Amino acid sequence: QVQVVESGGGLVQPGGSLRLSCAASGFPSSSFTMRWYRQAPGKERELLAGISGAGISTNYADSVKGRFTISRDNARNLVYLQMNSLKPEDTAVYYCYAFNYYASAWGRGTQVTVSS
Repeated sequence: QVQVVESGGGLVQPGGSLRLSCAASGFPSSSFTMRWYRQAPGKERELLAGISGAGISTNYADSVKGRFTISRDNARNLVYLQMNSLKPEDTAVYYCYAFNYYASAWGRGTQVTVSS
């Protein structure tokens, strides 16, 4: 069974950094494209970043480009989202999503709060 679990969220001051992790289980993560999303209260879920199975190709939403970096360690079945220069508007629940032609899985999310 395909499963992903996020961790690393928390409270951080504006301008600070956090690194989120997404742990994959039940499948070799290299066979899945991985994405990070977020959802703030009252807003739709927003795609932030994606990374190909081999980690060669990445893409970002304009809202986070230059501040967030997605990466993966397929040997450890982990995907990361390094978040720098955080702003209050980055406050949201952050989700990891894994998918390929055969299966997909969402994590339950991890809360990120940016506040002084």
